[in-house]
Amino acid sequence: MTHAHRAEDRAFAAPGHDHRACARDVLDRAERVCAERGARLTDIRRRVLEALAADHAPAGAYEVIERLTHAGEKPPAPITVYRALDFLLEQGLVHRIESRNAFVACSSDHAGAEGAPVVFLICERCGAVGEAATPAFADALRALARASGFRPRAPVIEVSGECAHCRTKLKLREPDAVDA
Repeated sequence: MTHAHRAEDRAFAAPGHDHRACARDVLDRAERVCAERGARLTDIRRRVLEALAADHAPAGAYEVIERLTHAGEKPPAPITVYRALDFLLEQGLVHRIESRNAFVACSSDHAGAEGAPVVFLICERCGAVGEAATPAFADALRALARASGFRPRAPVIEVSGECAHCRTKLKLREPDAVDA
């Protein structure tokens, strides 16, 4: 069963969830997408994707290099990692989080959603990134763009704030805290 987010799914995984299942789903989807498109998921591309799928937080290219480098090994060249990231972006297997100058593994299947907005909910406390969307939001954004005579190519929306898990932790520490 895939863990891809649907409109009714929560954008953030519960603390303590089995993240190996999320990472497995990302890699399984990558293999399927590449096979369908005749694209090569080379060893370095797979390793970069695995590094990004290691958690739900975005990582910059140099952090990916650190994750790929084991003790005593020569790190991969930055250009190699950037090329792998470019490929993964082109295939829709990762997203770039512009506000963080970082990348995150794509947890959703965007098939048939060309031009649909990708909404990233970015927790300022724990750094986790949730990917969320609803048909109603996509329709509203399309109507707004159409009314403005604008045709979006790749709508990406980033919203910073606090995830429910961090807010819950905060409430446990501050009993009088009021939810905004």
